[in-house]
Amino acid sequence: QDYQLMLLPKLIRDKKPATSIGYFHHIPFPSYELFRVLPEREEVLEGLLGADLIGFHTHDYMRHFISAIYRVLNLNCNLDEITLKERIVHVDAFPMGINYEQYHEAPALPVVREKSAMLREKLSDKQVILSVDRLDYSKGILHRLEGYAQFLENNPEYHEQVSLAMIVVPSRDNVEMYAELKAKIDQAIGEINGRYARLDWSPIFYFYRSFSFEELIAMYDIADIALVTPLRDGMNLVAKEYLAAKRDQPGVLILSEMAGASIELQDALIINPNDKDEIEKAILQALTMPLEEKRERMSRMQKRIASRTVKRWANDFVKELRSIKEQNKEILQKVVGKRQLTQIKSAYDEASSRLILLDYDGTLSPFVRKPEDAIPSEQLLELIRRMSADKHNKVVINSGRNHQILDKWFAGLPIDFAAEHGVFYKDDGVWHRNIMEEIEWDEEILDIIHHTIDKTPRSHLEQKDAALVWHYRNVDVWLAELRAQQLINALIGPCARLNLQIVPGNKIVEIKPPDYNKGSEVIRRLEKDTYDFVLAIGDDTTDEDMFRALPTDGISIKVGSFSPAAKYRIPLQSSVIPFLSKLIQQ
Repeated sequence: QDYQLMLLPKLIRDKKPATSIGYFHHIPFPSYELFRVLPEREEVLEGLLGADLIGFHTHDYMRHFISAIYRVLNLNCNLDEITLKERIVHVDAFPMGINYEQYHEAPALPVVREKSAMLREKLSDKQVILSVDRLDYSKGILHRLEGYAQFLENNPEYHEQVSLAMIVVPSRDNVEMYAELKAKIDQAIGEINGRYARLDWSPIFYFYRSFSFEELIAMYDIADIALVTPLRDGMNLVAKEYLAAKRDQPGVLILSEMAGASIELQDALIINPNDKDEIEKAILQALTMPLEEKRERMSRMQKRIASRTVKRWANDFVKELRSIKEQNKEILQKVVGKRQLTQIKSAYDEASSRLILLDYDGTLSPFVRKPEDAIPSEQLLELIRRMSADKHNKVVINSGRNHQILDKWFAGLPIDFAAEHGVFYKDDGVWHRNIMEEIEWDEEILDIIHHTIDKTPRSHLEQKDAALVWHYRNVDVWLAELRAQQLINALIGPCARLNLQIVPGNKIVEIKPPDYNKGSEVIRRLEKDTYDFVLAIGDDTTDEDMFRALPTDGISIKVGSFSPAAKYRIPLQSSVIPFLSKLIQQ
């Protein structure tokens, strides 16, 4: 679809929430720096997020969209997934193809062969450069003419040897701007022909009309070079049509790097359409290219587009849409609603010995810019007080936080803790340490982390008793992902040598001993005591160790994004305290 329908997915979703909606954006999606100037930018993005699947021609357009989602709506994207309250939106690249067989076989049709013969007779032995566009500013027609004019000026030996067949299909020429564009094209062509034409040679054959399928195939058939140089184009199927129609004939494709097709068709001569020098050089290279090289380039490009047809494009998109719909059904079934809450509360009320394991950051408390500011609210402290007052409850905060801060924040409450992912634990008011010796952090590891901090503004290092944590919550998403992967790659060697584990988490990278995690703390408590109700709630990948350690009848709840390791899901952190309040309500 084009920009006109970007609001439609949400409008449909609002009316029919269960509808399966796929949206394919067939034109370029602008970079964030361009998109941010739109006054209605939030509404446009929210409109698109009504879809289950959003497709683009290329990963560049996909990246621009995800960047806008993160920066404008402040929504996190996990690779190609955007997590909303009750579903996941997938974003992916689906390069559109053509009906390859139709274009590949068409030159053999009698009517096409007849038209091809007539064109060849008219052009005699001239080499033909073909240009096909609808009338539009984005197609770069004027820039193309400037490049061709410069080629003629600098290469007089090709006069009377080469002709440009320029097809411009009428479009909106009743609109003033388009009428002005047509006038400029007419003038530029007139000037070139007026300057260089001879009695038996026209530098440009200009056609301002629509062509039938057979006429267009005939033009593809006789063209030695296709000059496809849009200033911006979502894909550009003309390039692919030309390649398919050449069959076993040699031909050269000159293609704009601004067209989505350039990512697939790397054997074309890729140029900057704004640079007339590059256009001139590409035309000269195409005209002088050895026959064998032409054949090899053509063959490789034909093989690619033959395997990526429009039928495959449609099938891939629909298949992905169906898969996502099934996944969203599963996610919706896992969301804790009235029915699920009733089931969990029934099990809670019937139990006589309960173990309740709760993560802190992102679960009991929202994420904040500075980790030290995530102080428990009075509402949370009162909830923990009520939960722990029930003699049938064993309440454990199972966190990556250090034990000193947990003790300080929850002072006076009769609850237990596991700190630094199980390295420390508190039972009945007494702290214990699973790792007896103080960890002397290797200078190489510290240097690597500090080097990363120097290159990553707004990131910082937290040094715990038994872990190092690099925080990057406040870093721009693209830089953060790059630096996180670079840091992990740099740490693999020294951490393997020192038997340390690298744990990527929610906007953190943690280095810790491998023997203990949130799951090991669950196992320790289940071996120590018997419970007939076990509940674990967490939001991070580190909490999945806790979920996996639960007994088969244990209740695991993931906060935020979907996790196959959890039985249930609470989409928003702000819903956790209300859920627990209803759970313990008499």
